[in-house]
Amino acid sequence: MRPAPPSGSLDRKLQAKHGVIAGVDEVGRGALAGPVTAAAVVLDPRRPVAGLDDSKRLAPSRRAQLAEAIRERAVAWAIAHRGSDVIDRVNILEATREAMTEAVCRLSPAPRLVVSDAVALEGLAILNRPEIRADARYLCVAAASILAKVARDEIMVTLAAEFPAYGWHANKGYPTPSHLAALRRIGPSPLHRRSFAPVRVLA
Repeated sequence: MRPAPPSGSLDRKLQAKHGVIAGVDEVGRGALAGPVTAAAVVLDPRRPVAGLDDSKRLAPSRRAQLAEAIRERAVAWAIAHRGSDVIDRVNILEATREAMTEAVCRLSPAPRLVVSDAVALEGLAILNRPEIRADARYLCVAAASILAKVARDEIMVTLAAEFPAYGWHANKGYPTPSHLAALRRIGPSPLHRRSFAPVRVLA
């Protein structure tokens, strides 16, 4: 049975206690190429966006529609990226934290509380509430997951034109059989994450 989308009750409970809250999420941690992308969103309770859900549950066309509505109606939103060079230097978890923290810090007005999907934002000078599967439980985190997914997918489609052999327009840099076959056939591109095992063994 398909889980119900977030109802907004958890968002409202936190808003009543803390005032302005933000959701932050990332996409691309499991990819072999391209950036990890984070988005942070402060939703406007007076201008709700109907249909928000975990981006993984939504069709691409629906994600694009919702992303446009979020950008139009949100009080604030921001997107940040960390490329493969940073990921290889500091590791994927730290690169994810960096991108999520940057996205939050670019919000204006600044939130009083940040709900993050699983990742604790250590060092953030704002109260942080990391929760597993927050993107399926909070509207603000669902909105962030949608913005991050749409933004990163657009980047990977653009990069696919520069590196067409890997099929990034379809696999978005994730380790699909065709992507792995291309890696074995022609080796990694400059945008592959050489610290990731499937790439490292071929680099």
